[in-house]
Amino acid sequence: MIYMEFTYIENASLAPYCSMKAGGNAKFLVLPKNEEELISAIDFFRTKGEKYIVVGNCSNLLFQDSGYDGAVIITSGIRGLSIENNIITAFCGETLSSLARFACEHSLTGLEFCYGIPGTVGGAVYMNAGAYGGEMSQRFVRGRFLNENGDIVTIELNDMDFGYRKSRLNYEKLIMLSASFSAELGNADEIKIIMDGLMAKRKSSQPLEYPSCGSAFKRPVGHFAGALIEQCGLKGLTVGGAQVSEKHAGFIINRENATASDVIALLNLVSDTVFEKTGVRLEPEIRIID
Repeated sequence: MIYMEFTYIENASLAPYCSMKAGGNAKFLVLPKNEEELISAIDFFRTKGEKYIVVGNCSNLLFQDSGYDGAVIITSGIRGLSIENNIITAFCGETLSSLARFACEHSLTGLEFCYGIPGTVGGAVYMNAGAYGGEMSQRFVRGRFLNENGDIVTIELNDMDFGYRKSRLNYEKLIMLSASFSAELGNADEIKIIMDGLMAKRKSSQPLEYPSCGSAFKRPVGHFAGALIEQCGLKGLTVGGAQVSEKHAGFIINRENATASDVIALLNLVSDTVFEKTGVRLEPEIRIID
């Protein structure tokens, strides 16, 4: 069905759009191609009084098997990159890998850590994503956001309340439209070597051959989640089609037609077992959407 500047699909399966390849159906699915379609869709569903959620490419979240009784608005089609005075601006649907490649192409260093993180810029800012010693908050300059009144506002770094895997967006109804990131001049060949090295490290240590949501648990203070899980003998533990990866215990993979319920049950079982054996409570990094 077409409404104004955007199209929506009714009773659409969400599993094909999620990195875990599991989950139920959305009452409405929207795939906006630009900022105008996104804003129009949000305004439409707000006006209708429909529940809605705005997400990136669903690389770090899981919809329950019962689905989502509202509109799921996936922003991964909203792309675009620009540069001015070593500041790179990206629309919310750009991937982190494309952001890193764009920086490299312009001989800019500082965003190499983004390469290979399977998320969009919008989702990464939401959760302050990071890897290999880097986090979005280290490079974030400012962002443009749609607030709950439908106004576009600009928010600077100091007002983002970034922390470990969190930001102001976790508790305030703000939807990121675009964001700017700082970088420094470097050597493109050297930057590419670093990026290629990080990708090689990912491929050798992570189960990229299976659907997953990346790291299943947040890093507990003073520990590493994967090491604790392995220490407790949980590598290979299976619930239904979901499995603790035998390659990297910090990952839960869709080994064989896993349901969202399989994944959630395994998350809970791992967390409970690690707590019983070590006294450390693991918190999921995967967002479970009701």
